[in-house]
Amino acid sequence: MSTILPRIAITSGEPAGIGPDITLLLAQQDLPAQLIVFADPALLAQRAKQLGLSIELQVTSLSALETLHPRPRVGSLLVIPVALAQPVIPGQLNPANAHYVLTLLTQACQACVDHKVTALVTAPIHKGVINDAGIPFTGHTEFLAQHTGVKQVVMMLATPQLRVALVTTHLPLAQVSAAITPQRLETVIRILQTDLITKFHCPHPRISVCGLNPHAGEGGHLGTEEITVINPVLDKLRAEGMDLIGPLPADTAFLPSSLIGVDVVLTMYHDQGLPVLKAQGFGNAVNLTLGLPIIRTSVGHGTALELAGTGRASCNSLRQAVQMATLTPSPSPKGRGEYGETSDFLPSPFGRGAGGEGPLDFLPPNQVKLND
Repeated sequence: MSTILPRIAITSGEPAGIGPDITLLLAQQDLPAQLIVFADPALLAQRAKQLGLSIELQVTSLSALETLHPRPRVGSLLVIPVALAQPVIPGQLNPANAHYVLTLLTQACQACVDHKVTALVTAPIHKGVINDAGIPFTGHTEFLAQHTGVKQVVMMLATPQLRVALVTTHLPLAQVSAAITPQRLETVIRILQTDLITKFHCPHPRISVCGLNPHAGEGGHLGTEEITVINPVLDKLRAEGMDLIGPLPADTAFLPSSLIGVDVVLTMYHDQGLPVLKAQGFGNAVNLTLGLPIIRTSVGHGTALELAGTGRASCNSLRQAVQMATLTPSPSPKGRGEYGETSDFLPSPFGRGAGGEGPLDFLPPNQVKLND
């Protein structure tokens, strides 16, 4: 009896960016998952022609897929059609298509909530053009939290060597300090602890926590948030048995010696930790949203407008995100048991537990890799 493969919803992202390109490139690979792409079929066909890729687009619906289980074929994509408002020129943003981008997200997220697909994988979007269209928007993470009715989620990015989670995400730097409240910090750490245990095979997570200020506040001389907020929360959670290190100065928290045995580094704001992660693993990074009632992974890069339609984009990060989604236990009733085990596809992406040494197990190089 054939195994029913996990169904992965992919949103093709900003139409003028490389989202359509990398989705089409991914379709040229043999993956142990059924990819269901939310996109305008005409856009995909046009972009495939520009890239010189052969692609068979099978337009379908979620209701039709409830009774059909087509096997994935290299060079073929199942497409849930969503119409663009206006034609797309690669590399040229158009606010008229902002609603299209959000419709992709809304429909794909709802398909996950309704258990019609196993997980959601998102290609990059452009926050600026959505706001230019008059729609307040701060990012995938916040949008999906609102759509699923979750008050607090955690953004975590992972490469083969490092995981970095964030207390705050897409905030101006001037607003970060006020946003780091004891309640928020405690909630973030609890979500991080829970998901590392339940989704990433870390039975006893060790979490390294960065301070907010230079030198972690230098005993209050360079800021007091470590004394008034961070330390009290860490002490409370340590008393419950959590393995928390810090608060550490961020300039030394990422040294190899500081990372031995650490499962994740928790940073206070976006640009405190992500430059380090992307400098050592750009192109291999996967973005995960923790705390959602669905599985959501994403690429670790942006829309790369200058590469759209040129054939110079790489689908490696998208491939990593899809494979991560297939390996993450589903919180839904239609989880791993129904779709079959996928752990034989690749080793657990996070094979190192607390106290372990050596690099994290991850994924092999992309077989269709152009210029990063």
